[in-house]
Amino acid sequence: MAMTREVQYTEEHIRSLDWREHMRLRPGMYIGKLGDGSHPDDGIYILLKEVIDNAVDEYVMGYGKLIEVDISEEGVRVRDYGRGIPLGKVIDCVSKINTGGKYDSRAFKKSVGLNGVGTKAVNALSERFVVRSVREGKEKVAEFSRGVLVREHRLRATDEPNGTEVFFAPDPEIFPNYRFHLDIVENQLWNYAYLNAGLKLKLNGKLIVSKRGLYDLLEKRTDPEQIRYPIIHLRGEDIEMAMTHANHYGEQYYSFVNGQHTTQGGTHLQAFKEAIVKAVRKYYNKNFDPRDVRTAIVGAISIRIEEPVFESQTKTKLGSTTIAPNGPSLRGFIQDFIVEELDNYLHRNPQTAEALLKRIQQSERERKEIAGIRKLANQRAKRASLHNKKLRDCRIHLNDARAPEELRKQTTLFITEGDSASGSITKARDVQTQAVFSLRGKPLNCHGLSKKIVYQNEEFNLLQHALNIEDGLDGLRYNRVVIATDADVDGMHIRLLMLTFFLRFFPELVSEGHLYILQTPLFRVRDKQQTFYCYDEAEKRLAVQKLKGKAEITRFKGLGEISPDEFKQFIGEQMRLLPVRLADKTNVEQLMNYFMGKNTPQRQHFIIDNLRFETNEDLLDEAEVPVEDAILAEKS
Repeated sequence: MAMTREVQYTEEHIRSLDWREHMRLRPGMYIGKLGDGSHPDDGIYILLKEVIDNAVDEYVMGYGKLIEVDISEEGVRVRDYGRGIPLGKVIDCVSKINTGGKYDSRAFKKSVGLNGVGTKAVNALSERFVVRSVREGKEKVAEFSRGVLVREHRLRATDEPNGTEVFFAPDPEIFPNYRFHLDIVENQLWNYAYLNAGLKLKLNGKLIVSKRGLYDLLEKRTDPEQIRYPIIHLRGEDIEMAMTHANHYGEQYYSFVNGQHTTQGGTHLQAFKEAIVKAVRKYYNKNFDPRDVRTAIVGAISIRIEEPVFESQTKTKLGSTTIAPNGPSLRGFIQDFIVEELDNYLHRNPQTAEALLKRIQQSERERKEIAGIRKLANQRAKRASLHNKKLRDCRIHLNDARAPEELRKQTTLFITEGDSASGSITKARDVQTQAVFSLRGKPLNCHGLSKKIVYQNEEFNLLQHALNIEDGLDGLRYNRVVIATDADVDGMHIRLLMLTFFLRFFPELVSEGHLYILQTPLFRVRDKQQTFYCYDEAEKRLAVQKLKGKAEITRFKGLGEISPDEFKQFIGEQMRLLPVRLADKTNVEQLMNYFMGKNTPQRQHFIIDNLRFETNEDLLDEAEVPVEDAILAEKS
């Protein structure tokens, strides 16, 4: 009989980590997912946010109207013109946990960063971190590396204006292969501008400023030709909202708490949605279906509350139910303001009220028109045994409140075509968090079609059931929806058709950052000792050089050619995903009409001019992420 070895557990096994070690060992606790910079929620943007938050707080307190952000290959520089950190506390403020200037100030009670962690996390997770404070003609500088003080400069005289400057370079040990995308940073800075009217920000010299707050946000992010009535903009103490309706399916919202962009919404966004329905019902004295009121809405809400409670350290979803500890109801606060002020606005603007009513009635007609089709389609979906045939499901889902948040964020649905490709992914996937939906052939081109087609087309109907997005994203089952197609012309065309489907009927899936494109290697380059997987021609050439030319090169023409054992590497922790993003004011209807509408000579010439070919291969250059570039996948 085998003896069981006793595991020792004594005092020497107990270890205490200092703040710096803990942040570096568990960075996700402080900045969420690490990422590579391709998504707005990636860690490098959280680091930037923590530094800018302090600069914005100075502006809110009435000091400094300009914040400069400069990004280069060396790192990031943020300079504000506030009061500057007290010179004797410069080192403590960036290297001692629970140290900061916000604990005793009533003015900071409605701030996000109250725990004294922010810049300490940036310091600990940066290869190089330099802080400089200027106050009343004197300057103090301290330099750190991975949270450790490496040089403290003496005080010296300066004629520069007061303020604080922070330079940081994210640590490649924590953030391998990261890159700051300037369009993501610019969008981040615009959000600060919208929430702090009059604040000037400069990104590499480019001025970013807003005069009308959330009104400017909606104006910038909606096409004026698509909106049905002028933007409604309402302001009150600690609350601001803007809304309009457009000519699209779905709902689109932007929500903020104490200057923090809550990308996952929360209690304030839910209250906002309910309040709009309640106000509309009151004004028109009709019991409209909430879906008809909210279909095609574009809305934004910003609130300021005391000591907000978030559902994660990165503060992307609000959990607070009151506007202050032991204070009044948050839901009641939002609803009271919106119901009264929106009702007053509609009485003062009858033309807007009439246009809003027509949009609601249009949505009502469309919903009733497809009600019968929807019922039959739902019955067909059940008979099709969705979870056994089309969908190889996972065990954890995004809408499962009982599952840990970290695992829910990892939930992924791969949409692929063909038995061999879906078979490889199915065998290689993590059954806990990764699911596979198998398409049968090329999907229908749904450009210009009504939502009726979603229920009439079996593929689309089963897909929306798998995602659980029939009535919006509240029940979305997967955090990441990944289009996984072959890297050839047919695969690119399928990708384009799926992009058209989501942009046409579920645009919020794109705008809220859930849609991705899977990158898989095009080449395997190996000898007897080493194997390299290459995603483009440049990587292939580099691999051949490393193997000194004595290499076996395999070109993967389809996902089904990659064995399940190999596939595990490409959909694991190092999975390369290209997020699908829409630029501000992108006219989706125009975009789809150009690329998916009638095949004109103009479009043919454009696509031919923008296609790039690799040696002996008919391949698209996939280096760019935005939808406009992904759409070039279609070949006439």
